[in-house]
Amino acid sequence: MTADAPTAGNAKNARLVLMTLAAGQFLMALDSSVMNVSIATVAEDIGTTVTGMQGAITAYTLVMAMLMIAGGKVGALIGRRRAFMIGCVVYGCGSFTTSIAPNLTVLLLGWSFLEGVGAALILPAIVALVASNFAVERRPAAYGLVAAAAAIAIGLGPLIGGVATTFFSWRWVFAGEVVVVLVILVLARRIADAPIDHKPRIDLLGAVLSALGIGLFVFGVLRTSEWGWFHPKAGAPAWFGLSPVVWLMLAGLFLVWLFFRWEARLVARGTEPLVDPALVHNRQLTGGLTMFFFQYLVQMGVFFVVPLYLSVALGLSAVRTGVLILPLSISLLAAAIAIPRFRPDASPRRVVKLGILSMFLGALVLLAVLDVDSEAAVVTVPLLLIGLGMGALASQLGAVTVSAVPDEQSAEVGGVQNTVTNLGASIGTAVAGSILITMLTSSFLTSVEQNPAIPAEVKSQANVRLAGGAPFLSDAQLTAALDEAGVESEVAEAALDANATARIDGLKAALGILALAALTALFFTQRIPETQPGAART
Repeated sequence: MTADAPTAGNAKNARLVLMTLAAGQFLMALDSSVMNVSIATVAEDIGTTVTGMQGAITAYTLVMAMLMIAGGKVGALIGRRRAFMIGCVVYGCGSFTTSIAPNLTVLLLGWSFLEGVGAALILPAIVALVASNFAVERRPAAYGLVAAAAAIAIGLGPLIGGVATTFFSWRWVFAGEVVVVLVILVLARRIADAPIDHKPRIDLLGAVLSALGIGLFVFGVLRTSEWGWFHPKAGAPAWFGLSPVVWLMLAGLFLVWLFFRWEARLVARGTEPLVDPALVHNRQLTGGLTMFFFQYLVQMGVFFVVPLYLSVALGLSAVRTGVLILPLSISLLAAAIAIPRFRPDASPRRVVKLGILSMFLGALVLLAVLDVDSEAAVVTVPLLLIGLGMGALASQLGAVTVSAVPDEQSAEVGGVQNTVTNLGASIGTAVAGSILITMLTSSFLTSVEQNPAIPAEVKSQANVRLAGGAPFLSDAQLTAALDEAGVESEVAEAALDANATARIDGLKAALGILALAALTALFFTQRIPETQPGAART
């Protein structure tokens, strides 16, 4: 039976439990957006590049995507509350490690790996603990508030990161997370554990197949900027005449196919699978998961591209970058909270369609207004539109997926849902970064080649050195590099002009891909129900 103790006789305790679970969700979402405004600062501090930071951001969500399903099963084996608390401890260790990271390797260990592992235990447990601590009629509101906590974190993340980086240090963000984790651990004792009817068998082979499949595919996408999508770039490895990216992505897809075949075989033998293959045939569930994938793909792509434009192309401080992204945060929160409050019976399908169209229109407007001479203010209206779209989707999708299955499968769906969202986030960041660097390199080399003021020798050197990918540099960084190399003023000015144009071309290409992804999502909205889940279920 469901534990109703927190709601049955102690409203204060129920609020405390919900606040604790929402705080856990807030932390997990915060790390997905808090450092994007500080990419250039963090990269310089630990001695890496924008591409290195792209890899760290992608790896964080990738580790979660790889381990989320297995993390849900671990929670069913050892208890949801215990998994939640162990996950918090691991996450806290990762935050502390990140706060003292001297280089990219330690940052990857703390932020991308340890925090990713902790999140893989925490997030599926939150879904099950909400169900065990709140009566059926109160769960939609509880899930909504937990989702709102994630929306708040995504919305405020850029501002928090900007303030910390500008006035203190980006390291303070992760040190602060350690404190929040300690508070959560103290409060978690009040949470009623989710009842375990039986201890499941953990499908180790399935866990390995799913993790490797997802990992190889996203790793392949991440390496496209250096290795090329199909034809290998100069100096890059070639496997059977093609870029390794092709083979990595194919291997990943093949392993995912093997995973589902293996799970179906386990079901046929009467053995418990890691994921029930029947979930794939649940129209409402797959519709919700598909929308989650596209939402986070576009969302994290935007959170990667726009801060780069503001902080690198325009040279703004981290706090100004965070303030300029605030319109997206405000409209996201407004839509996520206002739609369920004022239109509780609105058609989920219609809300999702309008949300996707708003995201598409925002990306399209931003693509149209970006120019070498554009000011920072041009991002305001597009970000408002994108935020409205994100908030509209956030207001509906959680209830759509959870209500698609019986309560006893809520934790399993929670694991799959978080896998899909983090997979979308990983691919969104990886693809946006790859397209950006590819177009930046092509545009820069073309401008250099066509400029008569640049000597032939310099053109030749540029083609050799940048064939594998040009770095995303600010004017100040490029000027310092050119001064150090002793480049003549006329050539340096031509290089700066070429770099400014190439940056915008790269950013616009990345936004074009994100707009296309949003448009593609419209083709899958028919799987979203037309009526609210509470009204549809009997």
